[in-house]
Amino acid sequence: MSTSSPTIPPDVAAHVLSHYGRDGGYQAGSFTTALLTAMGTADPTNLDRLAAGFPDYVAAVTAIQYDPDGVARLQAIVQGEVAA
Repeated sequence: MSTSSPTIPPDVAAHVLSHYGRDGGYQAGSFTTALLTAMGTADPTNLDRLAAGFPDYVAAVTAIQYDPDGVARLQAIVQGEVAA
């Protein structure tokens, strides 16, 4: 998987939080919801492929799945408390 760290905009953080059933987010549209489902089940090679087109979403999904502080970080981004 890629080691670059793109900026996560507040709307992206909100979509990912909602998709994973966490507070602070809001529902994305149907395409983005399908995209988040694909990212959540992708192996590292395919996640890298998705990152080529959607680096901010992959960064947010990776944060919520693998970073112990990922949920809090995404919530802080949505609330404007921190930059990604």
